Amino acid sequence: MPETLYLTAEMIGVLCILAVTIYLFAFEVVRVDVAAILIMVLIGLSSILPGYSGLVDPRNLFNGYSSNAVISIIAVMIIGAGLDRTGVMGRLAGKILKFSGNTEGRVIAIITLVVGGFSSFMQNIGAASLFLPVVNRIARQGNLAISRLLMPMGFCAILGGTVTLIGSSPLILLNDLIDNSNAALPSDVPAIETFNLFSVTPVGLALLCIGVCYFVFLGRLVLPVIKHKPGESGSMLKYFKEVYGIAGEVYECRMTRASPLIGKTLSDVDAAGRAGWIVAMRTSEELIVAPRGDIEFAEGAEIAIMGRRDAVVEFAEQYALRVKNELDVFADVLSTASAGIAEIVIMPDSSMIGKTIKDAEFRKRYGATVLSVFRADDVIDQDLADMVLQSGDTLVVHIRWEQLMPIAADRHDFAVVTDFPRVDSRPEKLKYAAGIFAATLCLVLFTDMRLSLALMVGAAGMILSGVLKIDEAYRAIGWQSVFLLASLIPLGMAVENSGVAAWIAQETLRLFGGVPNWVLQAALAVLATLFTLLMSNVGATVLLVPLAINIAISIGANPAVFALTVALATSNSFLIPTHQVNALIIGPGGYRVSDFLKAGSIMTLMFLVVMILMLNWFY
Repeated sequence: MPETLYLTAEMIGVLCILAVTIYLFAFEVVRVDVAAILIMVLIGLSSILPGYSGLVDPRNLFNGYSSNAVISIIAVMIIGAGLDRTGVMGRLAGKILKFSGNTEGRVIAIITLVVGGFSSFMQNIGAASLFLPVVNRIARQGNLAISRLLMPMGFCAILGGTVTLIGSSPLILLNDLIDNSNAALPSDVPAIETFNLFSVTPVGLALLCIGVCYFVFLGRLVLPVIKHKPGESGSMLKYFKEVYGIAGEVYECRMTRASPLIGKTLSDVDAAGRAGWIVAMRTSEELIVAPRGDIEFAEGAEIAIMGRRDAVVEFAEQYALRVKNELDVFADVLSTASAGIAEIVIMPDSSMIGKTIKDAEFRKRYGATVLSVFRADDVIDQDLADMVLQSGDTLVVHIRWEQLMPIAADRHDFAVVTDFPRVDSRPEKLKYAAGIFAATLCLVLFTDMRLSLALMVGAAGMILSGVLKIDEAYRAIGWQSVFLLASLIPLGMAVENSGVAAWIAQETLRLFGGVPNWVLQAALAVLATLFTLLMSNVGATVLLVPLAINIAISIGANPAVFALTVALATSNSFLIPTHQVNALIIGPGGYRVSDFLKAGSIMTLMFLVVMILMLNWFY
């Protein structure tokens, strides 16, 4: 055992910063990326104390932004966007249905294996968002409940992230944290070995296989059947009518001279619930799809109302409108080939969170009319303008398909569930994308090139080959994840360099002295699991990896394995929908928290047992 450590003023300061970090993350006082930036700034400000150089050298404070982990995450996001742009997901849906038919067990098996495979080489939240419309299409065409498919897909996207070192942010960050620990080790302690791309694969594959088998054989017992949120209908209009009470027919009306609406604005008219939704208007000056609330009605104006015919006729009689027999003015812009109803999920990192629908300006910015919102197990269709958006909300909108495409491309703010006609996919670039992806893997596996550089070669290849445009590549990057990761790296350095990690390890061993090594390893795994339910998995990894390394060194265990235990256990996020993937699927699946508790409790225990067994057997 090394000499006994005692708390110093510097260590107390770091512990206070740790407490503030946990508080900000657990109670979401501010967004997690903002919290991480504030912590980084606080660490930097410590250098202005008289006679003190700071918890972290100010010259190294921003090194996280150029770290191997951050560059790797950026490159992985761009490569994933390139694969999506080639239309590979649409092809997958057809292949899955071809091989699985309508048998739920076979569909679950194939979906979970495929999404797990994709998640192995891209961020798991990215894989899950790409597969949302795929699973939606499979559910509709196969007459299956989408609630029986999305949870297996989401859980296995998380599990797939454990198969390689680039599948999840904690594993990408792991080597950087080990390097930081190596820099702080005494000269007589050998350096900790880092991991390569497939070092974790045996453990990850075992976890993924357990997840697939769990849902295939026990899915009928633990998966909910959400009757009011199915994907069973083969008709999209019937589906939206059953789920949201929305009739998809659009009727064209002309405003007569006697209409009391003349001079009023769209905001003054509460048509919802009586007739439907005004989705387009033509004035003497222009034709507007999803008109803003301040647009005034004028004599002779043409308006398009979506709703039931009897309700539209009643509304027209009340406000002196003439209903036309068929679409004329709006025939092109509102045809089913040009526009329709879509479901859009608010992503966990979305900039829309905390805004009202009115503040988000969906009509002005996106040309979308919000018809209703699905939240947890409620369908909300009243007072939508003042509704504050939350992570996982599913917005049901009427929109033109060409205006939906940029929303679908914005994977930071939104995930489009509905499969819609796209003109921006590039199937002719599929061979280029596949070739670049394969070449990138070869660089990682068969050369000594640094992981971040190898992945960035692949990202650059996607752009140079025309698979992605540069602006599309920028939009593909989840900047919140980038800033979260980069800003937390100085915290890990402060925890390690100040001796806080070693002191906590010392006190932990004093409390649990004499227990077998695997018991301490299991305790760390449980602690990491609890942390990741309360805060981001990146934050939990940054806090616990230095602790795990110091505990392992103190008991003579392999510190690399203990560090890997933490990085894997922070993916054990199945109990409640706090993980980004779970927050993404709760709306489209119609799940409640109790559904995650039921299916996730067994998955959590299986994850811990299999992970500890595999780590101790393989390493």
